[in-house]
Amino acid sequence: MSPMRANWLRRRWLFSQRAAKALLWTVVIVATAVGANVVGIYLVGSVAGWEQWLAAAAGYFLVWRLCLYGATAYGWVWMRRRLLAREAQNNADGQARRRLVRSEIASVIAIVALEASLLMQG
Repeated sequence: MSPMRANWLRRRWLFSQRAAKALLWTVVIVATAVGANVVGIYLVGSVAGWEQWLAAAAGYFLVWRLCLYGATAYGWVWMRRRLLAREAQNNADGQARRRLVRSEIASVIAIVALEASLLMQG
């Protein structure tokens, strides 16, 4: 195999269907967030009014985020049980459990960092 062909195969993941879906979802989420802000500013009448409304509704957004975290945790526990049961059948050497623990720690750190940054802003 030529070196140029080998380089192409290494970079092939850039053009995969999975990467395209992830990019599409990112664009959709960003466009939705921008659209929600534009509509909110239009409905309230000004950027300052929109910021005041966001500040007044911060408690509701906290409750919404807590519900979202709870639903995510419930789904995570369900997925974790299934994955560990499947790995136990495959006689894995505990790597799945270690990967899960690393993912859980990273997730908790990310959520704490997000909430801490929101708390410091307000």
